[in-house]
Amino acid sequence: MTKSDLREIELAVSQLSDEDLVKFRTWFAEFDAINWDRQLETDVAAGRLDALADKALQDLRKGKCTDL
Repeated sequence: MTKSDLREIELAVSQLSDEDLVKFRTWFAEFDAINWDRQLETDVAAGRLDALADKALQDLRKGKCTDL
C-alpha cells in the first residue's frame, strides 16, 4: 500500500455519513479482532509467548498473583 492509497482511504472514511461511519467502525473492529486473534495464534504456535507464560506460572506458584 502506498501513501497515496492510505490518503485515499482516509479521505473516503472522512466523508462517510454518520450512519456509514458507525457501520465502518463495527466492521473494522471485527476485522481488527480477527487479525489480532490470528496473529496471537501464530505467536503461540511459534512459541513466542512461552517465556511470558513461564514467568506468569512462576509468579502464580510464588503467590505473586491476585484473584480477580
